[in-house]
Amino acid sequence: MKFHSTCDGVRRRDMLKAGVLTVGGLSLSNYMQMANAGQIQPGRADRAIFIELSGGPSHLDMFDMKPDAPEEIRGAFKPISTNVSGIQISEHLPKLAGCADKYAILRGVSHTLAAHQLGREYVNTGSKPLPSLEYPGYGSVLSKERPSDADIPSQVAIPRAGHGPGFLGIRYAALETNSAPQLGQPYSVRGISLAGGIGVDEVKRRQGLLKKLDRRFAELEKDDQLLEGLDQFGEQAYSMITSSRARDAFDISKEPESFAKQFGEDSFGQSCLLAMRLVESGVRLVSVQLGGWDTHQDNFKKLKTSNLPKLDAGLSGLLIGLEQRGLLDSTAVFVTGEFGRTPKINNRSADGGRDHYPRCMFMLMAGGAVRGGQVIGESDATAAGPLHEGFSPDDVAASFYYNLGIDPTLEYDSNTGRPITLVRNGNVIKSLFV
Repeated sequence: MKFHSTCDGVRRRDMLKAGVLTVGGLSLSNYMQMANAGQIQPGRADRAIFIELSGGPSHLDMFDMKPDAPEEIRGAFKPISTNVSGIQISEHLPKLAGCADKYAILRGVSHTLAAHQLGREYVNTGSKPLPSLEYPGYGSVLSKERPSDADIPSQVAIPRAGHGPGFLGIRYAALETNSAPQLGQPYSVRGISLAGGIGVDEVKRRQGLLKKLDRRFAELEKDDQLLEGLDQFGEQAYSMITSSRARDAFDISKEPESFAKQFGEDSFGQSCLLAMRLVESGVRLVSVQLGGWDTHQDNFKKLKTSNLPKLDAGLSGLLIGLEQRGLLDSTAVFVTGEFGRTPKINNRSADGGRDHYPRCMFMLMAGGAVRGGQVIGESDATAAGPLHEGFSPDDVAASFYYNLGIDPTLEYDSNTGRPITLVRNGNVIKSLFV
């Protein structure tokens, strides 16, 4: 899987870098009251898969098509019917069209941040970025609220984390694989696999030596958050290296070829397969990235020949595979980019392109208590904005947390003692769950 940089030159950050809606929403307190009264089924997912389409995918060419709009807006692709009556998506997503009953499409999601990094921080946390504060990503929150067993990581990022642990600290950062699996090839992750012929006995001997050294320096920085986090990383790395459970979870070669092929043969599809194995083994959240959506030029060629076939095979394989394994009801799935693309096609290339456009975008949700086979929200006639009030990334984040049984209004204390609300302005989208 390639590591993509976007048009503004920003790459994925290293993990060490440190109201009620009138349409389709309600306050969390009212939602909880309805849930307690049996009017809404509570979230039942206890693990999650977050798929980030970095670069900004075109909503008009994927899940929010406008076939009746002028040609300079509707583009070259045609809509096709899905297995849910009345729902249509792009002709280049036939496999996802065949399993539309397993996911919900959110249309008319809207915000105002048109820069890649700011948009990514927003959709990775559910709170608008602040210069004075870095909010934690979903996996870091889940790691804190639902820690995994010692011999399995709480969160894994394939290949890199789109966002770090923020004010929660490095102890809640993701294990990054730094690579993506390939079909039919052995896959190893540094810190999980034993390379260079080193045996488990040798690792244990070295760990004993490190503990002796650690005791010598323990009094120097008793309260240092970074050292504490690194120490916890070291302990977990040792537990995982000596655990057959962790190594087995990363070994996608254990899957039958007939099962693995439904995910597609490219690295994104195999990353989705790995994500399924990891949540099955006890990892709380796995993030998977598919880049290349920054289509200022050759939008239709890139989507048709590369990105849409990859997404179609990988995501459909994931949803179907989770259901086949009996995991879909317990796994919350969230798919998003940082923004959409402009309705009007530009002339930067012969094939045309679309530019950054945060005012209108799509997101997908599945699993847990989410009811699939529905479209929530609506954009206007040219997909230039929500037809009504629409939804914000905050609302979708609040709904994602709710599906995982986590209160999005939860308050944490920063390392300076400042109380910080997890999702500042989001309201749970009730129609996702009823």
